[in-house]
Amino acid sequence: MHKERKLTVVGAGPGDVELITLKAINALHNADVVLYDALIDSTLLQYAPHADHVFVGKRRGCYSYQQEQINELIVSQANRHGHVVRLKGGDPFVFGRGAEEMEYAAKHGLEVALVPGISSCLSVPATQNIPVTKRGSAESFWVITGTTREHKLSSDIRLAAKSSATVVILMGMSKLSQIVALFKQEEKSETPIAIIQNGTRADEKVGVGTIATIEVEVERKQLANPAIIIIGEVVRHRDRILEIQEKYTATELAY
Repeated sequence: MHKERKLTVVGAGPGDVELITLKAINALHNADVVLYDALIDSTLLQYAPHADHVFVGKRRGCYSYQQEQINELIVSQANRHGHVVRLKGGDPFVFGRGAEEMEYAAKHGLEVALVPGISSCLSVPATQNIPVTKRGSAESFWVITGTTREHKLSSDIRLAAKSSATVVILMGMSKLSQIVALFKQEEKSETPIAIIQNGTRADEKVGVGTIATIEVEVERKQLANPAIIIIGEVVRHRDRILEIQEKYTATELAY
């Protein structure tokens, strides 16, 4: 029987395996081939027991496949086997290149579909009790890539630093000094900032401070990629929740 040639781009969520969606699990179960990235927890592959599993991510700074090669692999695997699932961390349409892969596949005659994932830009701060909006603190939020494809700092960060919005920066750790400098130029040295490495995972690490102190905190805690940077008054909510819980616990113990 001739198998349908299809690409389904699937978001696996931010890292915690329990944050994958039911729709994503169903897509994996129906896959003939799964192409997965380095940030994917390999235990998720158990949902694709009948498929070939092919790693196409980056480890120790080395790419197993360049993007053009991944595009070609999607088409060749679909031609050979049928249904290819491209499994990506977070949401494939938030700095995930999912749109590029779907476009390439469609141009080569494949049926294409997308299963959204829980984006790390929202869920990683949330699991640390940091909302991206909060009444009285932030009416909006920016989500920005820290590093452009030319390996430069995104010019949008300069614009974001001028606003009162929450600023969430992905892939920005290598540009942290430049980011801090931009916010200092806007006289925001005391603005709260949090950096969360390996968000939602067992090896998660968190550093919290202000624009003025965060680089020292990063050095002290040895924070590095993959990490998310959150800047804005909403970061104070994390300590506020901890403070309320500690007071409640102390009151309970007193009784």
